[in-house]
Amino acid sequence: MRPADEASKFVSGCVRFFKPFTRVGPQRLLEGVTVHRAVLVMGALAACLLATCPAPLFAEEGHGEGHSLAAGLSIGSIAPFLAILASIAIFPLAAGHWWEHNRHKGIVAAVLALPLAAYLAIAFGGEGLHKLQHAGMEYVSFMALLGALFVISGGIYVKGSLSGTPLVNTGMMGFGALIASLVGTTGASMLLIRPLLRANAPRQRKAHIIVFFIFTVSNCGGLLTPLGDPPLFLGFLNGVPFEWTLRLWKEWLVVNAAILLMFNVWDQTVFAREEKERPGSQLEEVQVHEPLRVLGLANLLFLAGVVAVVYAAGKGLGNGGEVWPYGVAQGLTVLLAALSYFTTSKEIHEKNRFGFGPINEVAILFAGIFVTMIPALEILNHNGKDLGLEQPWHFFWVTGALSSVLDNAPTYLTFAATACGIHGVPLEGRYLADFLNLPEKELVEHILAAISCGAVFM
Repeated sequence: MRPADEASKFVSGCVRFFKPFTRVGPQRLLEGVTVHRAVLVMGALAACLLATCPAPLFAEEGHGEGHSLAAGLSIGSIAPFLAILASIAIFPLAAGHWWEHNRHKGIVAAVLALPLAAYLAIAFGGEGLHKLQHAGMEYVSFMALLGALFVISGGIYVKGSLSGTPLVNTGMMGFGALIASLVGTTGASMLLIRPLLRANAPRQRKAHIIVFFIFTVSNCGGLLTPLGDPPLFLGFLNGVPFEWTLRLWKEWLVVNAAILLMFNVWDQTVFAREEKERPGSQLEEVQVHEPLRVLGLANLLFLAGVVAVVYAAGKGLGNGGEVWPYGVAQGLTVLLAALSYFTTSKEIHEKNRFGFGPINEVAILFAGIFVTMIPALEILNHNGKDLGLEQPWHFFWVTGALSSVLDNAPTYLTFAATACGIHGVPLEGRYLADFLNLPEKELVEHILAAISCGAVFM
């Protein structure tokens, strides 16, 4: 075959491969990303990562096991972590319909995580495998808790509604902020959002109610325990005592009180304006309510069981207590979730529109996050002193700023690892316990408090 024919054939093949990517609009573009193209991209990324390995992969002795993970990682190994966080932030806006399918999320997570896992295992041998194993164990613990809280709260249904007045709305949000630290922000949101919507159904302007509900119940309310918000549970898994976050009650109170006050003033203004504009009495309409009744009360016992298991396991891991074998706490939380699911009536699940789609989405994305954040944590821990972060307010604002656009759980761990690196604490075992036990105890506690507040509040 002549060179010109070979070139023509190569160009034609490239055109056929990239044709789906030329469709107009990001939505159509992403629809062209089929599984086999994703696998090809995965292979290309793996090759790029392995090409940036700073030392020969297979030394004559040890097959790379002697490499220091923190010192040997290339800066390019952070790219998958940044890419998966960017995907979570951008795809819902740029290609919402495509991103709705968990299969597509799985493709993105696999494309970014699997080559990196291979890179860590091949380039760093035993050390890389150890880090992957540790990340896997953390992931199982993380998903066991989130899954249990999701399933159990999905078996509790609040029937009826209160009045949709500004005062009652403020009270419901305040109550949600109180229970968020016990049942998790997701659980509290699932319990209260429907009664809140029913109470305000007659009102015309109510978008602001949902926004402030998200601020308080779905975010800021979960600061006081590791059960409240995912980043705090990751901190707990890495050594923060269960009751340590209770010391943040002043920050919790100030922020939630300020938001509730702001909401009440805003809602009073909107309500008064509607009262003038609409015929009849809006106040009488929203005061028509049904008595509240809670269905699935047995699930409160399962919920208390999860809290007891997590607290007891944390006590065993800290303060020289007897360590629970790995898998016991995780197995018990899964068992409690299973008992809740199979003993809850189908009617309650239907009323809550309960399904496993949301928790499957979290499981898929965090599988990728837990793998891809390994290099980021190691590099930031190793080079944290070069970032110029010193004071607690530095950590508060940088954690909060990134948490406001990216996922707050990996952001929390990223800057916790950075703080540990600055103070000479390696990412081994329950490293945040070692961080909190440093001689400069007051400073490190303020830093971790700043990271926690930034991740949860913003």
